[in-house]
Amino acid sequence: MQMGQIGSAGERQLQSEYGTEDRAAKFYSDQMLDHLNPTMIEFIGRQEMAFIATADASGECDNSLRAGTPGFIHVIDSKTLAYPEYRGNGVMASLGNIRENPHVGIILVDFVQDLIGLHVNGSARIVEDPVLRSDVADLPADHANGRIPERWVVVEVEEAYIHCRKHIPRMAPVP
Repeated sequence: MQMGQIGSAGERQLQSEYGTEDRAAKFYSDQMLDHLNPTMIEFIGRQEMAFIATADASGECDNSLRAGTPGFIHVIDSKTLAYPEYRGNGVMASLGNIRENPHVGIILVDFVQDLIGLHVNGSARIVEDPVLRSDVADLPADHANGRIPERWVVVEVEEAYIHCRKHIPRMAPVP
């Protein structure tokens, strides 16, 4: 990825004001990818929850939890992933935002084993379950509590990077 294409103008302005340009440039060159590498793909396959950030056309934000059995987020290829949308409360805040503004941010955090997080930023689209299932042969068929996805959010990966462990608390799963 080229430095001029990464981050917002505000990000770069603050890097200049606070003297962090060199650290930021090193982060961008050493850690930020435009795809998922094999370690990231394996990590995603083990996760049971993700936080999905969206914003509408006016910039009003929403952040929603998505959860399922390990592998509920399906990596289609190194540039594409999909997560299921089930019948819920009918509000469709995240999907409504995606309809207006396809930019999404996903963070997956392992609080138990690795104590790391994975950030994925990209462009999303909504695909009905039968349509995606006809295009993606290995889309998961078994889902938590027998729930069937109504649709999927397919994300084209634009940025992916690991969140270091120094600020992630260790937690223990409970039944």
